[in-house]
Amino acid sequence: MSDPYETTEQHLERILRRALNSFDLPDSTVERLGTALAHSSSLHSSHHSATLHRETYRHTYLLSDGSALTLWELVRGGPRGAGHPDTRQHELYDDEADAHIAAARLSGGLWEATGFGDAGAQADLEILSALMAAPPAPIPRMYAPDNSADHARRVLRRAENGDVPGEKTARLLRSAFAHHITQIFGRQYQVDGRNAGFTLYEHAFLLLDGSETSLWEVEHTATPDGRHMCEVYGDEASARGAMESRTRIC
Repeated sequence: MSDPYETTEQHLERILRRALNSFDLPDSTVERLGTALAHSSSLHSSHHSATLHRETYRHTYLLSDGSALTLWELVRGGPRGAGHPDTRQHELYDDEADAHIAAARLSGGLWEATGFGDAGAQADLEILSALMAAPPAPIPRMYAPDNSADHARRVLRRAENGDVPGEKTARLLRSAFAHHITQIFGRQYQVDGRNAGFTLYEHAFLLLDGSETSLWEVEHTATPDGRHMCEVYGDEASARGAMESRTRIC
């Protein structure tokens, strides 16, 4: 990944240029990277199968003020080698949790439960029960102060549903100084004769006044072309109701 003769400036220019989502990095992060004096890159994790090659790299930069900043680079592509062109694509994240979510989404790590077989009344009942079941006993939250207000902004920005929480919620979350991400639900179902993955996350935020609030993010592939779609809701019931409607249970 790294050229030993490459300067930090050249390294940054290279990874920012090839990343498909570099425009999504916060302006504050890009400005801080402009003061980088040195860097170190290492392989963080990988997944290789017959259909998918995925690697996550950690790039750490020493800044002029003595602090460090880390970018997480996700590299994905199909089979490589003879007869297979190099189709690798690159994505960059400044939030480790976002990188983990993106990596797991590609490898199917969050949706490994077996999908339902033939459609029928019992299958519909199981889907409905699973989607609407009460969540397990909550694990104590370990809040991390890590650009939490910006994390909230990005979660809201990537939502594609029309009833995403509005300006009131966005304004409230500007005072978030710590957050915690929990996967509440993850499973595959048969939707319109094909497998579709559903995952529900709670993004919990600790605000400056000591109060807590959450965004509920639904990731699924129940789209006409099978692409991943993100929806965000202000409460768990709405998020679970959205997943239920996506399974087309009448």
